[in-house]
Parts: sequence; C-alpha cells; structure tokens
Amino acid sequence: MPEPPAPARRGRLLRIGVAGAVLLAVAGYLIAQYATGGRPAPRCEVVSGKGDGASYRFTTEQAANAATIAVVGTARGMPERAVTIALATALQESGLRNLDHGDRDSLGLFQQRPSQGWGTAEEIKDPAHAAATFYRHLAEVPGYARLPLTVAAQRVQHSAYPQAYARYEPDATLLSATLTGRAPATLTCENRPSARAGSPSEVRAALVRDFGRDVLQEIAATSGRNTPATPSPTGGSGDTAARTVTVPVPATAASPGESARQRGWELAQWAVANSSALRIERVTYAGMEWTPGMSHTAWRKTSGGSDAVRIVTGQ
Repeated sequence: MPEPPAPARRGRLLRIGVAGAVLLAVAGYLIAQYATGGRPAPRCEVVSGKGDGASYRFTTEQAANAATIAVVGTARGMPERAVTIALATALQESGLRNLDHGDRDSLGLFQQRPSQGWGTAEEIKDPAHAAATFYRHLAEVPGYARLPLTVAAQRVQHSAYPQAYARYEPDATLLSATLTGRAPATLTCENRPSARAGSPSEVRAALVRDFGRDVLQEIAATSGRNTPATPSPTGGSGDTAARTVTVPVPATAASPGESARQRGWELAQWAVANSSALRIERVTYAGMEWTPGMSHTAWRKTSGGSDAVRIVTGQ
C-alpha cells in the first residue's frame, strides 16, 4: 500500500499523540484519586489585608514551603522585598513544590544545581537550606531591593527565561505580606482528618528548622506549661496542656522595620501554613483564634489576648 501524503501522515501522528496525552492525563488523575481516596487535596488561601478582594489559593504542601521561604528570610534579617523576590522565584521555578527533578541536575524549590555549587542534592532538597542559600546569593546583589524583581531574581538564578518571574510578582507580594506577619489573620487552611495525632516535639523541631534555635530559647521545657485547660474543638479530653506549644514573641524582631506584633503574626501564620503536616488543630495569638477551614470565620476573636503564640496539636 502506498504511503499516505506527508500532511495526512503528520495529521494522523498528531492525533495519535494527542490521544496518548489525554490517556496519560486520565491515568494520572485516576492514580491521584486512588491515592487520596477520591478526596481533593486540602487547600490554603491567602486573602489581601487591604480589602481589595485579591486572593491566592494553593495546596497545604505549597503553603508550608512558602512559609519556610518567608521565615528563613526574616530570620536572616532580610526585608519583606527579599521575601517577595524569593517567593516569586520559587513560584516560577517549581510552583512552590520541592521537586526531585528538573532541567539537567536541577532540584528543589529554586531548581538549584549541585553541579553549580548550590550544595549537595540532599541539601538542596531541604527547603530551609535552599531558601537560606538563595538569600545568601541575593544579599550579594548590590541594591537588590531597588531593582525590578525580574532583574534581582535573575542575578541569583541566571535563568534562560528571566522575564518569567514577573508574572508571579503580584501573588508573591500577597504571600509575603501574610507570611511575614504584616497582614494578620489573612491565611487559612483545611486539614484532612488523620488517625495520627499531632506531636508538640515535631512542632518544636519544625520551628527550629525554619526560625533557628533562638526561637526556642524562651519556650518552656515542658510544652504547654502554665497553659489553662480548654475545650477541644474536635472533642476529646479537653485538657490541651500536653498538646500545646507556647512561643513567646520577642520584644525585638528579626527583620528591619518589623514590630513585635508582626513577628507574632509571622509565627502564628507559619503554624497555620504547617497545620496539615504537623496536625495542628488550633492557633491563638493577640485575641484571635484559628481553627481549620476555608471560610472567613476560620480566624475569630477570642476572649483575652496574649503576647505568646499558642499552637495546639490534634489528638
């Protein structure tokens, strides 16, 4: 049989390729549905503190990675603009996912390459280490805070597509205002029910990982010491003392221009961002209390105020 004309042959190959892509997409969807029991992944949402209706929705995994990027920056004394640059870079490079693959040997949130001196593969896959490395290079860029975001990010990343960072600047600006604590009570997350209880020791370890060891200096040796027993929103014994990590807010903040109150909200919203991974069921600070949910009532006023952030793990 003679071969069909070249255009017809190319059209047939194109249809086969499209059909194959569709089948792969369906297979991936079915695998994801099987792995999650048919339930959508839990989500988080940041809303603008300006009341302009701006918002950003992402998964709890992405929220935890974004929170790590933000607090590693402020812990190093970097200004909010640096956090915005870092978040926009990670949004472009990895979609705020800690990838184990990329172009050539690129890995992690910022797609850093072991072969280019960014660290070992294991170090690059550690979000806190990757963020600290990004900030160290950014700090070496003269006047980075005054540069256009694309220019500052490109001076660090040396990307083949430097203008791609610009599209993420509005979302990164919204995220950095929340995750540095400047916009209080603007982040909420869903939690998926789990048979595994939360662990105060895991919360403390995560705090050290992201904020550094100084964050624990004033935390009582026993988690929840002097914390009154209160009813649990999920039921149970009602005695939350053993499940509570109390983090006093230092009078002196880490970043230039950051107030103690802003530092407190940074800690509180970091806990919300990590609530799914760490099985956190309640966060209280400054007369406000968060419990899991996506509605505007996830943060609500509570009686009394406190100069400490209290993080209650689930049981």
